Amino acid sequence: MQQLLFIQTGTGLDVHGQDVTVASQRAIEDAIHYNSMPGITKMLPDGDLEKMKVNVKLAIPADHDKLDEGKIKAMIPYGTVTVEVVDGGMATTSGIFLEDKHDKNDLMYIVNAAVEVGY
Repeated sequence: MQQLLFIQTGTGLDVHGQDVTVASQRAIEDAIHYNSMPGITKMLPDGDLEKMKVNVKLAIPADHDKLDEGKIKAMIPYGTVTVEVVDGGMATTSGIFLEDKHDKNDLMYIVNAAVEVGY
């Protein structure tokens, strides 16, 4: 990324099911859901949203290999999207194991996201 313009951050959880993709999607939604960038086209080369670059950085506590990057990239409607995964977040007890919620154990996954926007 040549020029970083914005960084939005968020946190997401999957309380049951231990699905890092679900927790990551919720973290990204938390990061971008309350934001509007009305002047972004004035900042991008040629005012073209497709020239925007978005790096989604996810701090995931476990199961990095189970992250569905396609689902993550699909959340960003414009530009070129990259996904970067780092160790982080948290796996902690939910306090209960619920088989009908597809729990594999009693853990909940907490993921932190930083969504970097630029060109």
